[in-house]
Amino acid sequence: MTPTLADRIDDLLPQTQCEQCGFHGCRPYADAIAANEAEINRCPPGGALGIARLAALLGRPPLPLDTTRGVEKPRALARIVEADCIGCTKCIQACPVDAIVGAAKLMHTVMSDLCTGCELCVPACPVDCITLDPMPLAQVDDRRHAEAARRHFQRREARLAREREARERQLAASKRDVGAPAARNAVLEALARAKAKKKDSP
Repeated sequence: MTPTLADRIDDLLPQTQCEQCGFHGCRPYADAIAANEAEINRCPPGGALGIARLAALLGRPPLPLDTTRGVEKPRALARIVEADCIGCTKCIQACPVDAIVGAAKLMHTVMSDLCTGCELCVPACPVDCITLDPMPLAQVDDRRHAEAARRHFQRREARLAREREARERQLAASKRDVGAPAARNAVLEALARAKAKKKDSP
């Protein structure tokens, strides 16, 4: 299948899924660029090189990075100071690529080969036990790592969507279960009133 323009744009993005661009992940940003709804300079992790690549693809002049979205800086990997971790799971919930493993009230750890350096886990941590270490240069512009990050993000989004649908079905079922006895009671009360009225009539 021939890649769309959005596909080609997405392939040039770093797949950090950091949302600094103002979109929920790299693909929605790529879609917006392809539709001329967003500029090419809203990705701090991609930096000047990423902007230049997008400009070349689209035949547009390069733009300076929109610093209201953040500043270009060396990519980093999250690391949990395990001795300080309280096992709250907030970082797990924040990670867009499921790079953090652990369980409630147990120590968590970051799988560095999956981490994209999005930094979304840092403000989520209530005890400030997440630090940022330099990302190996070989990982910074590795398209295989970016592809893996994209797949992990897509799988996580699909899983969260399934979980939301399951919760909505459970909620709808519980509402039906609550409503059914009330409906039955109303019918029984109406029958009782009719029976009493019939009994009282001469």
